[in-house]
Amino acid sequence: MELHNVWFVLIAVLWTGYFFLEGFDFGVGVLTKLLARDRAERRVLINTIGPVWDGNEVWLLTAAGATFAAFPDWYATLFSGFYLPLLLILVCLIVRGVAFEYRHKRDEERWQTNWEHAIFWTSLLPAVLWGVAFGNIVRGVKIDENKEYVGGLVDLLNPYALLGGLTTLALFTFHGTVFAALKTVGDIRVRARALALKLGLVTAAVALVFLAWTQASRGDSTSLVAMVVAVAALVGALGAIKARREGWSFALSGVTIATAVAMLFLTLFPNVMPSTLDDAWSLTVTNAASSPYTLKIMTWLAAVATPLVLLYQGWTYWVFRKRIGTQHLADSH
Repeated sequence: MELHNVWFVLIAVLWTGYFFLEGFDFGVGVLTKLLARDRAERRVLINTIGPVWDGNEVWLLTAAGATFAAFPDWYATLFSGFYLPLLLILVCLIVRGVAFEYRHKRDEERWQTNWEHAIFWTSLLPAVLWGVAFGNIVRGVKIDENKEYVGGLVDLLNPYALLGGLTTLALFTFHGTVFAALKTVGDIRVRARALALKLGLVTAAVALVFLAWTQASRGDSTSLVAMVVAVAALVGALGAIKARREGWSFALSGVTIATAVAMLFLTLFPNVMPSTLDDAWSLTVTNAASSPYTLKIMTWLAAVATPLVLLYQGWTYWVFRKRIGTQHLADSH
């Protein structure tokens, strides 16, 4: 396999890791309004992701950095053409991080309520916008012969991309609900399981339509396999949560996200950004890639650094593996 193909696969893996990990972060943020009944339960939900949310965002930085280094033309066209939605995502991630850190700094109810509102909205908006962005990447956008995006913001708000946004929001919220059931005890755990069953049915319906649309427009036999696995894993996640097996349900919802992302990249390859103006103007793994020497250096660096990062993050999850409930909260806010 040539190195530009290797890096296309690695970037797909990085985005898969990001959506798997940050997906339940976003879902838990949305649950602060959907599931929590009072401030204590909101604290419980926030504390389930408190030790890991910032580490999960490293996957986004790595995916963006790898795209910049391995496929500079892809990076340039993507980040310039999708400037406004990506800027909004960035602002949301910044405000969200500040909200996690500042919410407990003062005891005033209004102060904490405002930061809790910020956590909800800055979790919901990126969950939608990432689906819209990747929906447009797979569908194709207006790229001219100079590899520049010549469309407008309205072009990005097409039905397929908007359905992609609803799909990621549903998947991430379901994933977060299962994670909440896995990481909590008491009444909130029971209600998280019940909510996961309801959300799972909605998620299955939305995701099935989006994946079927993707398969019908750009899919092949390989992407069909990924689609079948994604749907089967989601059904399995629903069955596991109904059987009160939160660990299995969380793993299977993660498989759903991973195989759904894999399907998108399978339908995309060998393009990285198709052009809707002319197929010859599409960005591909060959015409958007860096030099072979650059890719070779990157490969050696990734081979050394990646295992260390995975070991550290795995250790973090092991340390903070126990369940929590309102009875475990300290008196401080």
